[in-house]
Amino acid sequence: MATANSNRQQKQRQPAAAVVKRKPVFVKVDHLKPGTKNHNLIVKVLSFDTVLEKGPRPAAVAASQRLRNTRIAECLVGDETGTILLTARNEQVDLVKPGTTIIIRNAKIDMFKGSMRLAVDIWGRIQVTEPANFAVKEDNNLSLVEYELVTVAADE
Repeated sequence: MATANSNRQQKQRQPAAAVVKRKPVFVKVDHLKPGTKNHNLIVKVLSFDTVLEKGPRPAAVAASQRLRNTRIAECLVGDETGTILLTARNEQVDLVKPGTTIIIRNAKIDMFKGSMRLAVDIWGRIQVTEPANFAVKEDNNLSLVEYELVTVAADE
């Protein structure tokens, strides 16, 4: 019994092993596929369009402080391989202005009306960085490609 307690105390005293973080792997826009996630990209913002801007009603503000403004914008972003629409939400809208270069971490591909949209949820991050030195290939817009879900019947 005493040896079990002393073993536990020794384990508690030992420093925890350092967490080794891996470096992010950056992909190009033309490698994005429907239904995929965990993408890291460096892209330029080409255009910006506010889709939704909604705030709480004055009566609702008094009733609940949890309500907050909802802002959604669609931005055309791209790199030297192609472009795609990015759906920016709330605080992200302030970061994505035309002409800026952004680093997108842990993004996912959402499908909207059969086309791909790049999205960054609470587990991802958008960060403004210094201007990139690449020319955006604007004639390869992946959001213009329409996908259709096809079910394949199993052979019996």
